[in-house]
Amino acid sequence: MAATASRAPFPSPAPHSNFPKRIVRSTLPLSPTLTKPHHPLAISCSLPKPPAASTTSTAAPSAEPFLSRFPAGAPRKGADILVEALERQGVTTVFAYPGGASMEIHQALTRSHTIRNVLPRHEQGGVFAAEGFARSTGLPGVCIATSGPGATNLVSGLADALMDSVPVVAVTGQVPRRMIGTDAFQETPIVEVTRSITKHNYLVLDVDDIPRVVAEAFFVATSGRPGPVLIDVPKDVQQQLAVPDWDQPVNLPGYVARLPKGPSEAQLEQIVRLILEARKPVLYVGGGSLNSSAELRRFVELTGIPVASTLMGLGAFPVAHEHSLQMLGMHGTVYANYAVDNSDLLLAFGVRFDDRVTGKLEAFASRAKIVHIDIDSAEIGKNKQAHVSACADLKLALEGINRILEDKGMKGKVDVGGWREELNVQKQKFPLSYKIFEDGISPQYAIEVLDELTNGDAIISTGVGQHQMWAAQFYKYKRPRQWLTSGGLGAMGFGLPAAIGAAVANPGAVVVDIDGDGSFIMNVQELATIRVENLPVKILLLNNQHLGMVVQWEDRFYKSNRAHTYLGDPSRENEIFPNMLKFADACGIPAARVTKKEELRAAIEKMLDTPGPYLLDVVVPHQEHVLPMIPSNGSFKDVITEGDGRTRY
Repeated sequence: MAATASRAPFPSPAPHSNFPKRIVRSTLPLSPTLTKPHHPLAISCSLPKPPAASTTSTAAPSAEPFLSRFPAGAPRKGADILVEALERQGVTTVFAYPGGASMEIHQALTRSHTIRNVLPRHEQGGVFAAEGFARSTGLPGVCIATSGPGATNLVSGLADALMDSVPVVAVTGQVPRRMIGTDAFQETPIVEVTRSITKHNYLVLDVDDIPRVVAEAFFVATSGRPGPVLIDVPKDVQQQLAVPDWDQPVNLPGYVARLPKGPSEAQLEQIVRLILEARKPVLYVGGGSLNSSAELRRFVELTGIPVASTLMGLGAFPVAHEHSLQMLGMHGTVYANYAVDNSDLLLAFGVRFDDRVTGKLEAFASRAKIVHIDIDSAEIGKNKQAHVSACADLKLALEGINRILEDKGMKGKVDVGGWREELNVQKQKFPLSYKIFEDGISPQYAIEVLDELTNGDAIISTGVGQHQMWAAQFYKYKRPRQWLTSGGLGAMGFGLPAAIGAAVANPGAVVVDIDGDGSFIMNVQELATIRVENLPVKILLLNNQHLGMVVQWEDRFYKSNRAHTYLGDPSRENEIFPNMLKFADACGIPAARVTKKEELRAAIEKMLDTPGPYLLDVVVPHQEHVLPMIPSNGSFKDVITEGDGRTRY
């Protein structure tokens, strides 16, 4: 049962009623394995209910007393205790799909006057929707599934949340305690299955532990480097009557001791000194910067240092800002990758030096001194050694750096004018561009039109593939949490359910799922959820009848040999198959198809103006490639800027 610090610090969980005030300890572990090899920070576990004298902290009183629907001292089922524990954490929405081992929880949910269940049509849709809720708000998303196949259907979402540092609390039903280990119907040891893809997990063996376990789960999921926590609750524990103790003392001494402290003044002074000495500095910001957007903007205002963002960091700094270099990495802009390659100081803030950013590690920023600030100690020096590193909350670090710069009166005095002019030449020489067809629709053009018509204000979710990269390149994100995508895991089928979570959490926002036909069909059943909940999710489907990104690699590296990447019907190649409009029609969702460029703008306008959900099937050529492209394990000198599937390589 491991818990690690987090990549991308989410906001302090203040909107949730009392969990940040609790320091909690772990429950009885299912097995003695306590750590994951790739995340060294682990919770120290203890047996349930230790003597009071051994506890070093107690639950702080809530600012406002919670009004329970049960009389004080009245026994209630474990499932009702679980639901009230969620209510006490401020939860108002869950994404829960029922089954035999979780029926008691669903019955308890019907008795809650606070929590709304958005019923997904597949458990994977539920966990991705919980991620969309969390990614768009910074608050923990909650999903619930039954035992066995219901629980294992959460696996991709939990792995995705761990890799992208998303706070998710997943609750699963389990077979009764007496049947655990007997290969009972729908029994899966989900704690063991998910041990390496959760920040922490529990098997609750005592109904009295539920209040403490839930409080701890939310604290662990949201503190340090956020991530997913799983709570597995046997059915007989759900049915057991008990009087909950909401004020029981809980403690996590090992975990809390390893949470990062604030950066030292000496570290901050050293970083400022490197900034003042540099002539070609570049900011490399990632998902760990999302909660520090205001401080990041102030830092750029003070220094004028250009900003390159990772896929996960898009929106932390406005993409259209004059100091923005947009995205760096495999499909980043030429000028962002040029800046890193030629920099003399790389300020790596809230990043993990992912392979899709660095390519060949020894060639990445090889001329630069590197400053690395990250909240997770496991990321410091893991892939790339920094000259100066600080394991700290980036928000606190930037506040300190900005204060020192302001005290020194350094606004506008960092000498980067010549460097910015050099980069502006690169921007003019290598702008993001694409082919224009007489009649056909360029997928990049469709995203540009969407950006224009929404004024860059929409919340965008995506699947995984070419459409994902084009959405990263051609939509101009203005703020954090506008951009929801599966970055580290690259899970196809993410876009539609993530849009559901975002639409539920942000009822007044325009939410658009920019999807590909391959990704979309993986969770197409969630159209039913969208219709029943009447969520105003707009789906811009870039349909090229292929697994586009795999086709691109086939074109570049496999002599265009097609190996099962055509998704249409080979016997009817002139038809669009499957007919996505009929999927929408089956769920009562208005839909249209557009094939000509001159019809596109009006079609997108209609999509945005139609109340409620809408699907727009945009037919695009499969020969298009995402460019620029640095091949895997390549370096900046290997960047590809020309060509598509119409050319032989």
